[in-house]
Amino acid sequence: MSKRQKRENYLRTQQRQQNPGLAGAVPELPQKKFYRQRAHANPFSDHQLVYPASPDQMDWASLYPDFYPPSHADTTPTAAAAAATTTTAEDPTTETVATKKRIAPPDVEIADIGCGFGGLLVALAPVMPGTLILGLEIRDHVTEFVQNRIHALRAQSREAATRGTSVTTSISATTTTPPSAPPPSYTNIACVRANTMKFLPNFFRKGQLTKIFMCFPDPHFKARKHKARIVSATLNAEYAYVLRPAVGRVYTITDVEDLHRWMVGHFAAHPLFERVAPEEEGGSEQSGPETECDGKVDPCVRVMRIATEEGKKVERNGGQKFVAVFQRREDPPWHSDSNVGTATA
Repeated sequence: MSKRQKRENYLRTQQRQQNPGLAGAVPELPQKKFYRQRAHANPFSDHQLVYPASPDQMDWASLYPDFYPPSHADTTPTAAAAAATTTTAEDPTTETVATKKRIAPPDVEIADIGCGFGGLLVALAPVMPGTLILGLEIRDHVTEFVQNRIHALRAQSREAATRGTSVTTSISATTTTPPSAPPPSYTNIACVRANTMKFLPNFFRKGQLTKIFMCFPDPHFKARKHKARIVSATLNAEYAYVLRPAVGRVYTITDVEDLHRWMVGHFAAHPLFERVAPEEEGGSEQSGPETECDGKVDPCVRVMRIATEEGKKVERNGGQKFVAVFQRREDPPWHSDSNVGTATA
C-alpha cells in the first residue's frame, strides 16, 4: 500500500472517530506523520478561507460547546443579544423567565497566531481552564490535525474523569493530575483555519483579547519577503486594536535573532506598545531556562518556552530562544474641540 493510500485510510478512520454517534468510542490522538505539510503558506495567496463578516457573526458555540448553554447553540452573539432584550406581550417592561436565566458566555481572550500543531494550546488549557483560547493556523492539514487532537483530548478527558486516570496530550508525553484534581477537560481551546494577516479584525472585537502569542513565526529571510512577516507597522496597529488597553500583551519567541530584533524594533516603534521588564521575560534575550529566584517571570512565558513543537526541536538541537513581551498601553486621551481651538489660537 502506498503512502498516499495509507494516509487516506488513516484520515477516513479519524473522520469516523469524530462521529458523536459512536457510543463509547474514545478517539485516539492523531499521528502527525499523516498531516505533514509545507512548513509555511503564502499569506498573500487566496486560500479560499471561510471567515465571518464581523466578530458578531462568529459561531463560537460550535467551537466551545461546554461554555455555551443550549440556548446559544443555534444563535450568533448578535441574535443572542437581541433575544436578551425580548419582552413579554403582557408586560413590555418585563423579561421572560428564560431570558432572566440566560447567562452571556465568555469571550475568547487569548489568540495563538500560527498555532502550528497545537502544543501551546494544549499546554495553556489546564493553566487557564476558565479562559477561552483560540489557535489560528493558515495550513489546512495542520489545522485539521489540531482540531482532531482537541477532539480526542476532550473525549479522553471525559473518559479519564470517570476512571481517575491520566490524559495523554501527545504521542510521547503524558500529563498526570494529582488524585484530588480533575483531569484537564480541554474544552476551553479550539482551532480555526484563518489568515490573520488579512482577517484578524473579522474574528475579534476592539479590546477583546488579553494575550496574543506569536511562537516561532516564519522568518522570511529574504528582504523582498519581509512584507510577509507577521510583525509590521500595519499589523501592529491591528494587534493594538484587538488587545485590551493596559491589560493586553503580545508574546513573541523565535530562534532567529534577526527576526527577534525585527519584532522588537517594530513593537518598540509603535506608540501603543511598551516592552515589559526583563525579569518578566525570564532574563536575557539569549534565553536558556529562566531564573526563578525572584518569581517575577510571566507564567505564560514559562509555558511558551517549552510547550511548542518548534520550541522542543530547538531545545533538542541546543539552539537559542529569543523572547520578547510587549504590554498594550492605555489609549491616549482625546483632546476636546475647545482644547484644539485654544491650541490653534
